[in-house]
Amino acid sequence: MALASDCNPGTCPILSLPLVMSLACSGMGMSPAEAWTAATINGAAALGRAAVCGSLQPGKRADAALYAADDYRAIPYSAGQNLCRGVAIAGEWRPNDGMD
Repeated sequence: MALASDCNPGTCPILSLPLVMSLACSGMGMSPAEAWTAATINGAAALGRAAVCGSLQPGKRADAALYAADDYRAIPYSAGQNLCRGVAIAGEWRPNDGMD
């Protein structure tokens, strides 16, 4: 299973991947660990990109998000809150500008 925001105005106007993860946990009975796996490595695999992204491993792109949370389980259980403080894309840090 892969999770994504699929943001488009016709069928899914959701921008927030953490919200999608929250819906997967509450509506589909997924655990936070399953939601994280579905949103990361399984999402990359669905796009045929698991060899280069989707997990933090040597040789892969350094893509990561930094969240203001003490535990990974807090992200899908914090629906509607933007806990993301910034992202690293290919190893380049980009702080969250506060825009949701």
